[in-house]
Amino acid sequence: MDDSYKKLKDKLLSDTIPLSDRDSNEQTIRQRLLPRRRSEPSLAVDPEPNNYQRSPYHLSYSNLYDQADDLIDTVLEVPTKCVEQAREVGKRVVQYVVDHSHLPHWLLDNEFLISGHRPPMPSFKECFASIFRLHTETVNIWTHLLGTLFFIIMAIYYISRPSSEVHIEKKLTFGAFFLGAILCLSFSTLYHTLYCHSPKISKFFNKLDYCGISILIIASFIPWLYYGFYCEFGTKVAYLLITILLGTGCIIVSMWDKFAAPEYRTCRALLFIAFGLFGFIPTCHYVLLFGFKHAFTTGAAQWLVVMAVLYISGASLYAARIPERLAPGYFDIWFQSHQIFHVFVVAAACVHYYGLCILSLHQSSIGDCRKNTIPPFTSVFNSIFD
Repeated sequence: MDDSYKKLKDKLLSDTIPLSDRDSNEQTIRQRLLPRRRSEPSLAVDPEPNNYQRSPYHLSYSNLYDQADDLIDTVLEVPTKCVEQAREVGKRVVQYVVDHSHLPHWLLDNEFLISGHRPPMPSFKECFASIFRLHTETVNIWTHLLGTLFFIIMAIYYISRPSSEVHIEKKLTFGAFFLGAILCLSFSTLYHTLYCHSPKISKFFNKLDYCGISILIIASFIPWLYYGFYCEFGTKVAYLLITILLGTGCIIVSMWDKFAAPEYRTCRALLFIAFGLFGFIPTCHYVLLFGFKHAFTTGAAQWLVVMAVLYISGASLYAARIPERLAPGYFDIWFQSHQIFHVFVVAAACVHYYGLCILSLHQSSIGDCRKNTIPPFTSVFNSIFD
């Protein structure tokens, strides 16, 4: 028995299988590693089954085969687990980072971002999980996600304050601005999170993203026109109507499918810049009406200038795709033009909010200059076209 055990042990230790032999199945491996009981010595069987007992030699040999069989099972499980773990690592890392050349046509947007792109992910769960991974859209998502949370907190703070501290008019006007900022930033966050889901989802949220920009511009005008022309009801209404009409036009254009194409990048930037520059007209009117000194002190016109510079600078970098155009591949993850644009948008909204606070404080110091809450329609009509 000792000789048989030694021979079997040497057989198990010396007989190996090439790892490159992918065609060998488990049965073949077992046959090569462990010859079955065909090599067992033949044992006489008692013709009477009730009196049949295995010899100690037979039992020891069977236990040895069982132990070797368990050992083979353990050995065979190792490569299987390694393959599964490798696939899991590949699913978590490699799947979410591909080069620009490997993207489908509907995900091609900026050829100067060479690597770090997410491939198509036809799963909302996977798209939202990618928020916590590093790729070309990570910074774009988080800049506007944090901005959304900031303005949600500010909106709750204003609305929850008692009317004795914050008048209902201030809640409504500032609430309109907060709502516009929240919608714009949240739409942008959703788009940059889900645009790799599918062509249909990408196109839908891309339109929402552009609509959000128009909504933010309209919402930014509302409190400024309300407090800036506080005693000029007709002028205020006229500018608000023009702003809403221009914003509606931008939203309609944003619904055009070709508007989202990469070749219309400059057109998109110019459209929203032109819409934002419309604010230059009421600002000049305000300066002429109240004087330069008043406009840039209590009127907080300087913060409007800062906001305009931030918006125009960010949109210009976005249209020109600078700095990634100057060094393709070096700004794939950090400091690309779209990320800078996002930071400037949030900064401009915060600057505008600060200017509105100064302007509203000035309004509270001059009291109620309106004899009637709502003047006659003829007076409004005449003041608009006077």
